[in-house]
Amino acid sequence: MENSDYSAVGAGFGAGMFVVWLIIIVLIYGSLWKIFEKAGKPGWAAIIPIYNLIILLEIVGKPMIWILWLLIPCVNIVFAIWLMNLLSKSFGKSEGYTVGMIILPIVFYPMLGFGSARYLGPSAAEANNGFNNFNNPNNPFGNNPFGANDPFNKPPTTPDA
Repeated sequence: MENSDYSAVGAGFGAGMFVVWLIIIVLIYGSLWKIFEKAGKPGWAAIIPIYNLIILLEIVGKPMIWILWLLIPCVNIVFAIWLMNLLSKSFGKSEGYTVGMIILPIVFYPMLGFGSARYLGPSAAEANNGFNNFNNPNNPFGNNPFGANDPFNKPPTTPDA
């Protein structure tokens, strides 16, 4: 084979890989579009960079400071995995599904978007219990933040006359 033959084969291979890459990207973003719609958010938000992260954080119930964590190199890997876990839990899936979303997103994102999974609501603890979680059994003041067990909220005692 001549050099020009190798060039033609390389160009054909490159064009083929580009088409495969494009199909994968369309499938993933289409799946995200459907996931957003299932969660009651606009589907078009899935294709806008950064804004799709904001909407995703709303879906899972995490605060907007996470945008910062998702943009910092190396830190973003941990927070992205955590975000995927919260997304799968928001649709009633387990940690095993999260592993699938990490290893095979081309399979698991379409299953979540186009499958029978229903959005159950934000899975983050802050979203479910509120940021001031006074129903925590480890709270020393009991279930009521200003209740009878509050040592700073005792009625004044006066000596008997």
